[in-house]
Amino acid sequence: MLNEYVAVDLEMTGLRARTDRILEIGAVKVKQGNITDSFQKLVNPQMKLPEEIVSLTGITDQMAAQGCETGDAVREFLSFSGELPLAGHNIIFDYSFLKQYAVNHGILLEKEGIDTLKLARKFLPQAEKKTLDYLCSFLQIRRSETHRAMEDARAAAELLEYLKKQFGEKEPQAFLPKRLQYRAKKQQLATKQQKERLQELVEYYKISLNRELESLSRSEASRITDQIYFRYGKIPRS
Repeated sequence: MLNEYVAVDLEMTGLRARTDRILEIGAVKVKQGNITDSFQKLVNPQMKLPEEIVSLTGITDQMAAQGCETGDAVREFLSFSGELPLAGHNIIFDYSFLKQYAVNHGILLEKEGIDTLKLARKFLPQAEKKTLDYLCSFLQIRRSETHRAMEDARAAAELLEYLKKQFGEKEPQAFLPKRLQYRAKKQQLATKQQKERLQELVEYYKISLNRELESLSRSEASRITDQIYFRYGKIPRS
């Protein structure tokens, strides 16, 4: 039975680990059913936040700008979690962002984890939906905020403890952590030539770039350049 773990939740700028960025990390350390420690970091993603993310999380560009560097947040979280397994609602989604950053920066990251979404699908067939929002309402799990990393991590921990109490003795194997597997390909930072070309396009066409130039990966820089070419064309040369 899983008796000690770290429940974690991330807020991100979008849904894809390869192209979107971490916005917030929240986690709680649980031992024998009790929260013993907590972790929360707001992250500066170095880009303008999509309107739907601001609406969903309540995190504004001004708030994000006060956040720490992604590397600091990830490293501090990994130190916080140590060798403990992770738990979360659709944990592989959150883990994919951590793994992508780790691969990009040469950090070894291999974790075991347990997914409360999979457990809810198995043990709560009567619940109409299996989202964390719905299950919190269904099981009367209280949160002071929704779609904020710390509160969602606490809610995932409470959900897991409820499921363990109700079904753990009958099916203990369901509550054993398994290795989390996400294949991430290393992304390189944009080259000097790519950044110079983009800067020239931005200045010529008077475009507001929604991401900081120095933070772009090669694939991001290439994609944005292609989008500008498609919309505006190449800069005329005499």
